[in-house]
Amino acid sequence: MTETCILIGIPVQAGTGRLGCDMGPSAYRAAGLGETLADLGHRIEDRGNLAPGAHAEKPHPNPALRHLGEIAAWTETIEAAAYAAAGDGLPIFLGGDHSLSAGTMPGVARRAAKTGRELFVLWLDSHPDFHTLETSTSGNLHGVPMAYATGRPGFAGFLPPLAATVKPENVCMIGLRSVDPAEREALARTPITVHDMRAIDENGVAVLLRAFIDKVRAADGIIHVSLDVDFLDPDIAPGVGTTVPGGATFREAHLVMEMLCDTGLVRSIDLVELNPFLDERGRTALLMVDLVASLLGRRVLDRPTRSY
Repeated sequence: MTETCILIGIPVQAGTGRLGCDMGPSAYRAAGLGETLADLGHRIEDRGNLAPGAHAEKPHPNPALRHLGEIAAWTETIEAAAYAAAGDGLPIFLGGDHSLSAGTMPGVARRAAKTGRELFVLWLDSHPDFHTLETSTSGNLHGVPMAYATGRPGFAGFLPPLAATVKPENVCMIGLRSVDPAEREALARTPITVHDMRAIDENGVAVLLRAFIDKVRAADGIIHVSLDVDFLDPDIAPGVGTTVPGGATFREAHLVMEMLCDTGLVRSIDLVELNPFLDERGRTALLMVDLVASLLGRRVLDRPTRSY
């Protein structure tokens, strides 16, 4: 199936405590994302990079929080861009840290609601990013987008009001292996499906993903994929500021992408937390491009062999 792939760079790094994520969009372009997808027969539209609107700092009772005003401005800009792009094709959001999903998920959710489709989110990450503004101890706002997008309380007056939320029962998290106590307690009270790395070890990723896909098909839904670099094992993807050992292998990650491709249901993609400053000769960016290629139609026999 030929797609109009809309590339949108989101060089936000205010959500993390380490510099470098702002170079992510350039790294994906340098790694040939557009050319790779064009070679698969897709139409490519690169809309350049977003920038936040004017903003002032927003004081909050939690003194740990950093850059709340800037993240609020980014979220408003991203949500509008995501809503527009999701009506024109298949947007691929090039991050940037995971705070960008506070804008992309509500934006594509608003578009899905307008078109009468049920939106599901596949969250591929070592972290659930389910903190509220009150529970964050690091103050890094890349740890809150899922809580915000699913409508947890505590964001009113600080992040933009939500025109559409993601239903918690429509979220599936795969690959978790770093969950704070406050997030663990909150997740236990929601219908979000959570599969940590032990679940992958015991069942295999295909079994877990197939159950999610079956649920999406039964609802005639569509899928937003949020792929964090740290879903992958740092041995194969070192270019990330939050390395957590024991992540998905090369084959597990490609299998996830190939199974999603078979469904034809993926309508938007986040690529987040790539930090080129921490990468090794671009290998993480190249791997992420290869994964997107698998998601959009490249088969094993078409995959190039690359030496680093």
